[in-house]
Amino acid sequence: MRRTAGQPTVITDAEPSPGDQLRGRQRRYVLMMSIRGVCLIVGAVLVTSEAPLLWLWLPICAVGMILVPWLAVLLANDRPPKDRHRMRDQRHQPASRSGPAQVGAVPTTPSPVRVIDVEP
Repeated sequence: MRRTAGQPTVITDAEPSPGDQLRGRQRRYVLMMSIRGVCLIVGAVLVTSEAPLLWLWLPICAVGMILVPWLAVLLANDRPPKDRHRMRDQRHQPASRSGPAQVGAVPTTPSPVRVIDVEP
């Protein structure tokens, strides 16, 4: 990601904004569809010029014209991956101490806490 002069430096684990994610998917889609266009043009030039090894190059161009648009649409509609530890944090919530223990409740242990020391 390119930083401009007005953007702050991100030092957290925050996900990119939905707008940034959309722009990234749009760029990837345009790039992949450009590859498809190049395959189409190369295939047309090869056929008209009767190039040597035409039997090899035309299937490669055909795969590029068929497979690349399909992948472009799949990747453009893809969402970012889920946070790997999101469910773990919900499972390890400490039990409330205000009331009696529930019958059949499974005791949970809190996850270890990481301490980051600034001083040596």
